[in-house]
Amino acid sequence: MTRKKKIYKKKGKIIKDLTRNIFRILNEDSSKHYNYKQIAGKMGISDTDGKTQVLKKLAELTASQKIKEIDRGKYQINEDRKYHVGTLDVTSNGNAYFISEDFENDIFVPSVNLGKGLHEDTVKVYVYKKRRSNKLEADVVEILDRAKTEFVGVLQMNKNFGFVVPDNNKMYADIFISQNKLNDAEDGDKVVAKITDWPENSKNPFGKITQVLGKPGDHNTEIHSILLEYGLPYEFPKEVEEDAQKLSLEITEEEIAKRRDMRGDLTFTIDPKDAKDFDDALSFTKLENGNYEIGIHIADVSHYVQPKTILDNEAYDRATSVYLVDRVVPMLPEMLSNGACSLRPNEEKLTFSAVFEMNEKAQIINKWFGRTVTYSDKRFAYEEAQAIIETKKNIIPADVSLTGEAYEVDENIVEATLKLDELAKKMRKNRMSSGAISFDRVEVKFNLDEEANPIGVFFKEAKDANKLIEEFMLLANKKVAEFIGFTKGKVTKNTFIYRVHDEPNIEKLASLQNIIGKFGYKINTENKQTTSQSLNKLLADVHGKGEANMVETLAIRSMSKAEYTTQNIGHYGLAFDYYSHFTSPIRRYPDVMTHRLLQHYLDEGNSPKAEIYEEKCKHSSKMEELASKAERDSIKYMQVKYMQDHKDEEFEGVVSGVTEWGIYVEIASNKCEGMVRIRDVKDDYYIFDEKQYAIVGQSTKNMIQLGDTVVVKVKKTDLERKHLDFDLISH
Repeated sequence: MTRKKKIYKKKGKIIKDLTRNIFRILNEDSSKHYNYKQIAGKMGISDTDGKTQVLKKLAELTASQKIKEIDRGKYQINEDRKYHVGTLDVTSNGNAYFISEDFENDIFVPSVNLGKGLHEDTVKVYVYKKRRSNKLEADVVEILDRAKTEFVGVLQMNKNFGFVVPDNNKMYADIFISQNKLNDAEDGDKVVAKITDWPENSKNPFGKITQVLGKPGDHNTEIHSILLEYGLPYEFPKEVEEDAQKLSLEITEEEIAKRRDMRGDLTFTIDPKDAKDFDDALSFTKLENGNYEIGIHIADVSHYVQPKTILDNEAYDRATSVYLVDRVVPMLPEMLSNGACSLRPNEEKLTFSAVFEMNEKAQIINKWFGRTVTYSDKRFAYEEAQAIIETKKNIIPADVSLTGEAYEVDENIVEATLKLDELAKKMRKNRMSSGAISFDRVEVKFNLDEEANPIGVFFKEAKDANKLIEEFMLLANKKVAEFIGFTKGKVTKNTFIYRVHDEPNIEKLASLQNIIGKFGYKINTENKQTTSQSLNKLLADVHGKGEANMVETLAIRSMSKAEYTTQNIGHYGLAFDYYSHFTSPIRRYPDVMTHRLLQHYLDEGNSPKAEIYEEKCKHSSKMEELASKAERDSIKYMQVKYMQDHKDEEFEGVVSGVTEWGIYVEIASNKCEGMVRIRDVKDDYYIFDEKQYAIVGQSTKNMIQLGDTVVVKVKKTDLERKHLDFDLISH
């Protein structure tokens, strides 16, 4: 439905960002004071009308005590007021929360106090107590840094101007577009709009259209919209592709001579069926002393992607590959990601390796790190390796074969696979007994037709073959981090890239306990060990049950976020004191940095400055989070698209969330989640009971509670907003 638009104008030329500029001037030196003429002069305002606007704004700010008049006509920043810097978390209803290290809890910002602040902007606020409730609230007095200025949305045209209605429900203001800023966009187009100005007197920002994406609902338009909403690219600039084409891909004898030659070792890859880039391989050799030499071989991306090149700059900017439902947006151009760096079968490749001598108990006897050249003898899909593990035979059945036909596997590869699986299970058991947490979540996958329309939903669960690869990748990541960070029994000060995971937040765990207690589960948060053990028991107990996905999601939310940093605090979820990312440089930039630093230390180089790498770590963590959001949005989009063709069917689901405006229901058969609005529950007048995580009928006292099983039917699908509305059939 079209929103009504209104722009407020005053006579004369309105000075833009007047409040912000006054604060900027007064904040330059909080001990100084200025009169209105001096402030106007610093802003380059010389006309009478402009000075009047400054004087009027100073009076407003003084009246609200945001600044003070220390002498007649002399103004100064009000240091008595409590100002704080932090970021905004805007909610879908237009209010926000102020997040700052100065406060333990987030502080509510009513919409009238936002001062044109947008989601994730860095702002300065004044914090005060509300008179009646005594609760803290915040008032935005200055926007220090805009998190983003470009938004994806739909253009709605009036006669001589238009408004872009943003897709993102956290963006509460539509963007005004004048006739000369349309860039050939037409009414109803999905576009990218850039905010260029936000006049003091206007409730709407002004902008220009920078890109026309297509018509809403069109598949490619919507997928590109998801990427652009998070500032993620969907193609490589021409100069990056050209830079990649210039690379020499020849593996010379001179290069081989610099490396450990492991081409004669039995080597193979295990990856998803549809994988195009193979960035890790395993080699297996039985030693004369009865131990095993196991090589974890990783694509040597850092050989091809040199620092400070166009290719490296692009890889750093992207920081990660993005995995959407119907496509991969790679970090590196295809000739590298799927070609030169990919450890394809029957090809020699340049690799960076972690090689371990292990005994039957899966204990490490010796280790070696360095550059190698390898040759993959075989490529397995997970399903093929799983068939070997389950049957212990060398026949791959046709139903799991990559070729679609049954075939025989070399007995040596079968023996290697079975032994690696045996060792992986021992490593996993040791890891779990040390306090690691097992989040073996079911993944939602789609069967797509040739036009990328979802024609089926299936669930993918990690089996032994997946866990085999996972354990050896974890081993390499852990041992590389230990090698740099902990040498000869001492902690080193060498700059390195760590993947860290802090301990869970006690308040979030308490909140989790409140919810799962309603299902008869509990967690013991007495100490680190009991917390991890009881979380594992919870995840095992809930597995396969209706409420499993909801409880697993809530448990994950109670955890801290993993991130990249040079400051090692260990990895709580894996129960490792040292952990890095070494095993996926084709798709993660931190792994490229890890390879470079590891080689630097192997060459006995001195520790570089941590500050430079810390900045790169922060960027990588941020890009990883954006990519994750885009991936989730693409799944939501496909779920809505899938449900469009199932509007006449009834589905059993579980109540996965309860709010004041309705209940969220997750369908058991396909994990699609939608909302039943409280006004659409017709058998009574329901109100939200926050303590019970329920809505309660006022007459009947019927309760619909978190975790309840219900039957729903699709009421409405909204592809643009990636949202489903359900009708409640029974509860």
